Amino acid sequence: MGCQTSGNEDEFLKREFTDVSVEKVGLEGVVSNILEQRIREIERCFPASAYLSVILLAGSTLEGLLLGLAVKHPRQFNSSKSSPKDSNGKVKPFHDWSLSTFIDVARDLGLIQYDTHKFSHSLRDFRNYIHPFEQMSSGFSPREHTAKICLQVLRAVIHEISENVSKIST
Repeated sequence: MGCQTSGNEDEFLKREFTDVSVEKVGLEGVVSNILEQRIREIERCFPASAYLSVILLAGSTLEGLLLGLAVKHPRQFNSSKSSPKDSNGKVKPFHDWSLSTFIDVARDLGLIQYDTHKFSHSLRDFRNYIHPFEQMSSGFSPREHTAKICLQVLRAVIHEISENVSKIST
């Protein structure tokens, strides 16, 4: 998230999402409940300045949301041009997909917009700091601004998917 994207970041952060709810995405009840619990925890971490926790939870919640969608809509996710293939050209099972792949397929299916797609990859990159040595080698120190962007990405994804999921439902 370098200086060249700061204008885009500011525009992205200004987007308002009202009534963002995982329930509107239409996932299985148990998965939806767990994701809602994680979002409530993120919202408790932010005011406590637990920015790394916000980032890590936002990343894992994003992954859970996209995996939940893939499980609910396997034909659409497996048919995407972005779905990962094995050496024989067969689509890999979902448990072998990366968060990066889930993000790309969500964009390919029209579930998320271009800017949300790009910022979702940034969230994925920051989420990788779950590994202490990765954080140490990069010298990354979580800031409020970074946590705010990550939380905004999660809100944007939930909002956009809830608006667009009917396009892939059959």
